[in-house]
Amino acid sequence: MADQGLLLGIDIGTASSKGVLTRRDGTVLATATRAHQTSTPRPGWFEHDADAVWWADFRALARELAQAGPVAAVAVSGIGPCYLPADGAGRPLRPAILYGVDTRATEQISALTAELGAAPILARGGTALSSQAVGPKIRWVAELEPETHRRTELWFMASSYLVHRLTGRFVLDHHSASQCDPLYDLHAADWARDWAERVAPGLPLPELLWPTEIAGVVTEEAARETGLPPGIPVTAGTVDAWAEATSVGVSAPGDTMIMYGSTMFLIQVPADPVPAPELWTTRGVFPGTYSLAAGMATSGSITDWLRGLLGGEVGTLLDEAARVPAGSNGLLVLPYFAGERTPIFDPDARGIIAGLTLRHGRAELYRAALEGVAHGVRHNLEAMAAAGGQAERLVAVGGGAQGSLWTQIVSDVTGRAQEVPRHTMGACLGNAMLAAGALGERVDARRWNPVAATLEPDPARAEVYADSHRHYRALYPSTVDTAHFLARQQRQSGGS
Repeated sequence: MADQGLLLGIDIGTASSKGVLTRRDGTVLATATRAHQTSTPRPGWFEHDADAVWWADFRALARELAQAGPVAAVAVSGIGPCYLPADGAGRPLRPAILYGVDTRATEQISALTAELGAAPILARGGTALSSQAVGPKIRWVAELEPETHRRTELWFMASSYLVHRLTGRFVLDHHSASQCDPLYDLHAADWARDWAERVAPGLPLPELLWPTEIAGVVTEEAARETGLPPGIPVTAGTVDAWAEATSVGVSAPGDTMIMYGSTMFLIQVPADPVPAPELWTTRGVFPGTYSLAAGMATSGSITDWLRGLLGGEVGTLLDEAARVPAGSNGLLVLPYFAGERTPIFDPDARGIIAGLTLRHGRAELYRAALEGVAHGVRHNLEAMAAAGGQAERLVAVGGGAQGSLWTQIVSDVTGRAQEVPRHTMGACLGNAMLAAGALGERVDARRWNPVAATLEPDPARAEVYADSHRHYRALYPSTVDTAHFLARQQRQSGGS
């Protein structure tokens, strides 16, 4: 049955989990989605309950999708990098601390940077320490929750937790590990064991595998809980954005993925790794590959926030915004509403809406938010170019890529064309591809997920945005002191 069976790909996201069931040739047979909540118990904290969110979503999706046919292999991905401490049986000891949106470990970032040195950290790990790094989160738990740290015998990210629940194996893929700065040596493709012992003495390190490798097989217990056949292979898993890049064939030098969602994420494949303090340089999905990555702390979450404030359905707001000319009638948004990750790495940056007058309405505000995010995308592409990257092919993915206005604005602001693939379901499809590869199938991403449309920049709007972008780049440095002052006031008052 395994030779004829189907491929199950499941991804755990920030606000929802998605799954897909495909044939070996990439034909999509069924999809499913489960929404869930992200906990924010304190300002700057973002957490998931691993059992109530990650495992519960996986079980529900697996049972639903497996009804469409016999499953032959499973691949998973999830938000990351995260840190979930667990006991020796794999039981979580606290909620998982999420990726770079969780900014609690600022003191540990500063302390570790001073202890190990900014230059050695960048040279060895490829990335400066920031809220995205796992090492400072581990030390935060060790210092602030010492009893939890003392009891920790295993630790996971979203994908590796699911792999453990399915197979019993304690593994982590190389890409995810390369975001565990400063615990991983980028060039040696192995744990930096001396630094790991300094950051978290005694903490066990999982076995390293590539996302294309099989970690184990579904156990009898996991089969009972999920409805999957026992004994089928499970791949090592990886971080969601890299699985999504796989789904659209971002694998050759110059390929660049722009992922539209609650946050914006960019992945570019470089010819050679070029560590830069403004970006993340990591291992790729496939052995021997690297990636330059960038991530904005907010994007679609800003438009969701505006919709809650201003009222109206998404379609109505987009239609209204489409009728507003480029430049939003003199509005400019700095989209740092939850701090910012790349390229400024400033958790105390704050959002700004510049140019407001009594004549502006919700249409201008909504369009200006989309434009502000687009300027952030261009800023990150400029940082990649400065680091030696070449964005030769841009591919738009994610839920936000399904509507034309946002993606068109990004093309206009960046002056670059974007390919939109047929399937924008994302990481779960990339997981199905990885599962196929693990079974020995030859996978052609362009055949699995062909280009459905190409968005070209409009020259007139691009000219308007070229002028706006200079002021966008000047807005943060000219207001940073005020933003930091306000961030301190917000912490003191208990606000976010």
